[in-house]
Amino acid sequence: MTIRGLALLPHVRRLIDLALDEDLGRGDVTTAATVGTTDTQAVAVMNARVPVTVFGLDLAAAVFELVDPRIAVEHHVVDGARVSPGAKLLTARGPAAQILMAERTALNFAQRLSGVATAATRYAEAVAGTGCRVVDTRKTTPGFRVLEKAAVRAGGCGNHRFDLGSGILIKDNHIVACGGVRAAVERARANAPHPLRIECEVTDLAELADALAAGAELVLLDNMTPAQVKVAAATAHARGVKVEVSGGVTLATIRAYAEAGADLISVGALTHSAVAVDLGLDFDEPA
Repeated sequence: MTIRGLALLPHVRRLIDLALDEDLGRGDVTTAATVGTTDTQAVAVMNARVPVTVFGLDLAAAVFELVDPRIAVEHHVVDGARVSPGAKLLTARGPAAQILMAERTALNFAQRLSGVATAATRYAEAVAGTGCRVVDTRKTTPGFRVLEKAAVRAGGCGNHRFDLGSGILIKDNHIVACGGVRAAVERARANAPHPLRIECEVTDLAELADALAAGAELVLLDNMTPAQVKVAAATAHARGVKVEVSGGVTLATIRAYAEAGADLISVGALTHSAVAVDLGLDFDEPA
């Protein structure tokens, strides 16, 4: 049995096992009552029913292979491919009963992750040519972060922090706990591990001035308008500091923020609001 890519990770294998147990733990009474334990063979094709940036095919293949190693999976496109309605994504060949048992779980992984990748493609296209990069956040489905962040990359956007240990980002509650922006940045500079740069969230020009004066290496402009971002970005860039924009940014407004001078725009909607795309798995006549 060959399980490729992300499906090799122990954490992801546990997710697959959990998903299969959730759907198949008590058996498949419909398949048992109809197809039964016969040796009927089937050819099933997963296809796109809408325009989609594909991601999660390796996970879908892993589901089929874990349900029954006799199921052979052929990929027709690679993860990250942009396809039109009707495109064939993969074909599963093997025992019909076992393909039916794996069908929903395989589709759930591919539909959810392709939805994230497709959302990322739309956001990446919205800022094309500006020099700004769209990145995700930690607002991910619990347990699915490694998969959703990989889907974001496949769609053409980038990743922000993977977890709380991968970067220093001073947020509003840190600032309140420390007594202000300047104090929070100064404490971070005194105590942070050497390789990690210090990013600080600011909500207005006064806080931006404090963050820059205290030595912030990156500033996060939170819930500002494009006009406010333009002023703040010019101020930060004059000090050699890059700016990230976050808070309420949508597909309709993101280009205005990019053109205002944002170097990065973080968008939680890439993961927390991505809609699963419509994929199907259709049987050909039994072989």
